[in-house]
Amino acid sequence: MCGGRCSAAPVGRSCRRLTWFRARRAARRAGSGAGRAGNAPRPVAQSPCRAGGRHADRRGDVRHRLFHGAGRAGPGAGGARLRQPLGAGALAHPALPPLALSRRGRAAARICGGDGPLRGLAAAAAATRRLLVGTGVCLVAQRDPIQTAKLVASLDQVSGGRFLFGVGNGWNAEEMANHGTAFATRHRLARERIEAMKAIWTEERAEYHGGMVRFGPMHAWPKPVQKPHPPVIVGGAFPYGARRALRYGDGWMPHRVRRHYPDVTALLPEFRRMAAEAGRDPASVPVTVWGAPEDPGLLRRDRDLGVARVVVSLPSAGADAVLPLLDRWAALIPALAG
Repeated sequence: MCGGRCSAAPVGRSCRRLTWFRARRAARRAGSGAGRAGNAPRPVAQSPCRAGGRHADRRGDVRHRLFHGAGRAGPGAGGARLRQPLGAGALAHPALPPLALSRRGRAAARICGGDGPLRGLAAAAAATRRLLVGTGVCLVAQRDPIQTAKLVASLDQVSGGRFLFGVGNGWNAEEMANHGTAFATRHRLARERIEAMKAIWTEERAEYHGGMVRFGPMHAWPKPVQKPHPPVIVGGAFPYGARRALRYGDGWMPHRVRRHYPDVTALLPEFRRMAAEAGRDPASVPVTVWGAPEDPGLLRRDRDLGVARVVVSLPSAGADAVLPLLDRWAALIPALAG
């Protein structure tokens, strides 16, 4: 018996069959058809447009992701059941580590008090059939890549191929130090860990030998439903976050507003030029904009500029405060099809 250590040590065929059986059993319990790979949706970048109507191919797939900030708006699977009928395309859940009690850390405490990603996203996947679920974001420079790869693959199995892996490199130096991560080299470490996870997801006998991440041959199951792996959506500001997304990502997720630009959508032509210079098809690196006001005109402009998704941030509050916001978005989303 493997004892749940399949991702860290070579195992035989019997352990592999056991892992496969467990994944199938979990999928059947979820009731979402996740145990049949044929039912898995296509990769997110190729999904049909829900808000763009007949203009989907020309103007992009505009969806609305609900950021489950601290887990109190809809506890457990009930929150996911509320979101699915409201027209949302995906649910993003924070995957942040314990917060360092620095001056900057206290300012960010409001986003770190929720469920872990396994619990929250597994509940959402089990309660829905079409809703995409993902991390918003996972700080991979502060996580073990072998265990994180297994977590991502397991969530992709349970959801039937509906997982989006949103990643970021972080900004809190004190927090990183608690995880043994050097602030100055976090970007290189994150890149190598993502490359290592891709090897684990795609190779039968995975190994990785980088400057900061190294491990010898291993067997790791389960493998993700999505092939070659779930989309890696890289967060970060322009231009550095955009460069990282083009180097190793399947999408770019910047905040709409930063100190050095009032609206990131004005920089999309430059991003597409950078993609062409890097040999990437811009369609293979869709843009998700973090920050969506309730402004139909602005959202239509985003759609026409080719933005794939926008993120709607919800307050960390009870249902009486959050549900009216969801109701307003439920009325707004169909209007964008015009």
